[in-house]
Amino acid sequence: MDEENTLLGRVVAAPGGYAPEVLQAIDRQSGRRLLGLEDKPLPFHGADQWTVFELAWLDISGRPQVGIAEIDIPCASPCTVESKSLKFYFHGLNNHRFASLEVLEETIKTDISGVCQSPIGLQIDTIDDYARKGLGSMAGISLDTQDVDLVGMASQASPQADRLSVDMGSEIVTETLHSHLFRSNCPVTGQPDWASLQLSYRGQALRRESLLQYLLSYREHRGFHEQCVEQIFLDVLEHCRPQALTVAARFTRRGGIDINPWRSTHATPGVLPERQGRQ
Repeated sequence: MDEENTLLGRVVAAPGGYAPEVLQAIDRQSGRRLLGLEDKPLPFHGADQWTVFELAWLDISGRPQVGIAEIDIPCASPCTVESKSLKFYFHGLNNHRFASLEVLEETIKTDISGVCQSPIGLQIDTIDDYARKGLGSMAGISLDTQDVDLVGMASQASPQADRLSVDMGSEIVTETLHSHLFRSNCPVTGQPDWASLQLSYRGQALRRESLLQYLLSYREHRGFHEQCVEQIFLDVLEHCRPQALTVAARFTRRGGIDINPWRSTHATPGVLPERQGRQ
């Protein structure tokens, strides 16, 4: 399904009961075609971690239960799930009885895996267990106080990858940088999407002001969360030539769900950012 035919931006009645048929798939190839990745091996590893805060169901006796679900969708899956349809799917579980937590977990995994055409990861926590995980801070050095030239930035509708640069001739460094200023926009509704973004790399030193300029050039860009992270990864890889690279973003929630993609040159990327205070 392409983005024009999704539930986003449309007034649609939520299902009254368990309704796996409301789940809509989004073909990843449609976005990757714009990045020049169509029919090519992926140059990255990664996953999209979805956090569902409004998970509720009934136990076998009819007693309401609540929890928080974390869903991991591999970036190599042919499809991902459309966010509003996922919200509706979880709404449909509210008054459905499940014999056990294990049955609920298996049902969710089966339904979402079917839409994504790939196995997914799933963890359901109680509210108290999830609260004990706490909040984290972005690792590394903040870019947000860099003195950058913002002339013309507000009028840019496309990311400006040519702003990226490195200190030519510098020694190879290993460092982590982050920014809380990232903003992009939903390609369907135009609503802003805010994120904290962390970039870890090994290579010639990135010019930090150039990286911040580049990230700020997304402010009027329209793209899904996953597509933005993939474009950032590819642009830094092409223009800065790092030996190793990991890009991870934690987006603020919408409709009771947040999406946190990461892409890396390594299947085990090291420390990924934890939940941020504004999530």
